[in-house]
Amino acid sequence: MPGHAWSEDELRACSTTQVRSPLGPAASMERLAQRSVDALGWAGSTLPPVKLLGRQVIATAELVPDAHAERLVFGSGPVLDRAEIATWVWPEMDGRVPPPAAHITGVLAPARHWRTALTAAVPFARFTNAAIVVPRTVAVAPDFAETCLIRARQFGVAVLSADEHGVQEELAGHSFEDAPPVEHTAVSRWVNEVVYQQLLAAEAPAPSRS
Repeated sequence: MPGHAWSEDELRACSTTQVRSPLGPAASMERLAQRSVDALGWAGSTLPPVKLLGRQVIATAELVPDAHAERLVFGSGPVLDRAEIATWVWPEMDGRVPPPAAHITGVLAPARHWRTALTAAVPFARFTNAAIVVPRTVAVAPDFAETCLIRARQFGVAVLSADEHGVQEELAGHSFEDAPPVEHTAVSRWVNEVVYQQLLAAEAPAPSRS
């Protein structure tokens, strides 16, 4: 984020291999994620934490039935090779690559510090709903509204706060619900493939509403 120098602690938090609940080890990350997604109204399956673009996040997504069926017919499973996927957006590859089989409805970044959470969420706000969830104690800090909320609004990221009583929305984010489809980039196609793999690994992925 321009104008902000990240501390070593924040950088380490972004590269950790395990997502920790902002409410501490006693809180269930799975329960927190589901409550956050319910508060945001995102559709689809809430998937396990995953490291994407060097950040630990939680995605919600649903299968795209026609694209998934086509890929099953041609035996085209998830592709995770970023070098290969980078060629999929070349003009000459139009119509010659597997269609996106996952519809990502949102990306959630839970963290104990809002700067860490925003660092994780902002890259995804370019092509899907994005949100952060922080402890309620952080949200009631005197400078929260004039720092975190202003920066989150700038990027269209929703902000939630949580405590032992539940989750509440502090700021609504930009909604992709009725927006025209975003043109895929090499990054968004790769993220889509990772999430597609997660959906297939889920015991019962939520069906698409389409």
